[in-house]
Amino acid sequence: MATKKTAKTPAAKAAPKKAAPAKKPAAPKAAKKPAAKKPEADDLFAAAAKPAPKKAAAKKAAAPKGTRVTFRVRAEVGSKVSLAGSFNGWDPAAKPMVDKDGTGEFACTLTLPKGRYEYKFVINGTWCADPECTDWVQNDMGTLNSVKVVD
Repeated sequence: MATKKTAKTPAAKAAPKKAAPAKKPAAPKAAKKPAAKKPEADDLFAAAAKPAPKKAAAKKAAAPKGTRVTFRVRAEVGSKVSLAGSFNGWDPAAKPMVDKDGTGEFACTLTLPKGRYEYKFVINGTWCADPECTDWVQNDMGTLNSVKVVD
């Protein structure tokens, strides 16, 4: 068996050796997690008997704070009745009232925050103050608006 010898030339001996590139420190190796074992039948029944862990309650959108206020007025059966006031920009189309029983008692319910509100009923196109309300104020038209205070 012959071995091969490589003769180094004087030029090769004189050439400086190249420095090896700096090595980055090795990142620590993560510990291996033990493989999860398959649950056995007894484990499944035991898990079913335990209550599920409580999840964080999902935050609900904050409901508008206010008080439910029902407005009622009597009018002829079959009338077109609506509620207009400072709470809806005095728009008679914004809150139509309903006669559920067909007896001529029209009603609607709003959720209003605390405050003072002026309103009128619009019955078949005629604007009317609430005859059951004892708190009225004069408006810019020279007529009366009913007043509802929500605490």
